[in-house]
Amino acid sequence: MLFTDLFKMTKTCTHDHISPDMECGYCPDCGKLIENEWYITRCACCGVKLKTMSRGGKIVPQMHYCTNCGGKEFEVEKIEKINFIDINFAVLVKKEAEAKVACSTTQCWQERTDAKPKLLTQFL
Repeated sequence: MLFTDLFKMTKTCTHDHISPDMECGYCPDCGKLIENEWYITRCACCGVKLKTMSRGGKIVPQMHYCTNCGGKEFEVEKIEKINFIDINFAVLVKKEAEAKVACSTTQCWQERTDAKPKLLTQFL
């Protein structure tokens, strides 16, 4: 725990109000679109699941060596949907995403005249 975390002097939002069961949602604190991403690490030698953590923005296993074979190398795997078996091994990363506009709007107006306005044609 950092000194700034202790006294809440950080200015970056931690998105605490976004629940882990959502795929994405808008943070009520900062208003940004947040995507939840789950990651798991596996031993590169034997493929056993390792407990995962995020350290300095990187996804790494908690232990330095595999408890099954003693290997040091690991692979990071992104999980699309989390299940109850992998929840003990996975880590949640909340990433800011670009908000996609659902529809585009075209506006037009006409100068004020005495003539009756006619229906404007729409080109796609």
